[in-house]
Amino acid sequence: MSIELVVFDMAGTTVKDKNFVGIAFQQAMRSQGYEIAIENVNPLMGYEKPLAIKMMLEVREFDKSKITEELVATIHTHFVNGMIEFYQTTTEIAPLPNVEETFAALRERGIKIALNTGFSRDIADVIVSRLGWENKIDCLVASDEVPYGRPYPDMIRKIMAELGIGSAERVAKVGDTEVDINEGINAGCKYVIGITTGAFTRDELLPYKPTHIIDDIAEVPGIISASHEMAVQA
Repeated sequence: MSIELVVFDMAGTTVKDKNFVGIAFQQAMRSQGYEIAIENVNPLMGYEKPLAIKMMLEVREFDKSKITEELVATIHTHFVNGMIEFYQTTTEIAPLPNVEETFAALRERGIKIALNTGFSRDIADVIVSRLGWENKIDCLVASDEVPYGRPYPDMIRKIMAELGIGSAERVAKVGDTEVDINEGINAGCKYVIGITTGAFTRDELLPYKPTHIIDDIAEVPGIISASHEMAVQA
């Protein structure tokens, strides 16, 4: 089967992220008295953000009775507000190299482009608006729009339903983290492509067994072209 849909992650995959998200996490945790080193934050990038906050609290808080839904919600609200303000005002928001060209190349072939993210929808909408991507993508789904975020396949399945894609064999997933890879595998995507432009290095992505690891998003159309050629030959 040939690919009809490519699902891309946002921060670190398609959107420039110079530890912007990690720093916002640090600030949100610090607001409630928790200090987290950036190297401990980065492995959690890609997760649904309330879950990532809970995971960080479980490492830093010895009294587990203090890790309540209210505490998680308070930290998450601080994070969301900080991220929205940042993305609304920063001059540093930008697509990563070759992203828009890759979107255009795929859409020229009739392949649909979707974004999914561990951010909540309000943050994701600000990013898409600031980048002017409303007409460059076909679908956007955020982690708070489904029952379970990554590594569960719910976001990809919602995208498939909205775009009328009947089989995950027609879907490729591209992302820069462990949970992007596991999300794609759990959804049954034909191609699960790790990219080294974000939180994880090539060596860090390898153990999760993506079908491909790339250093430049411009490599995606070539992978998809090979899929189309094999489908035609079959």
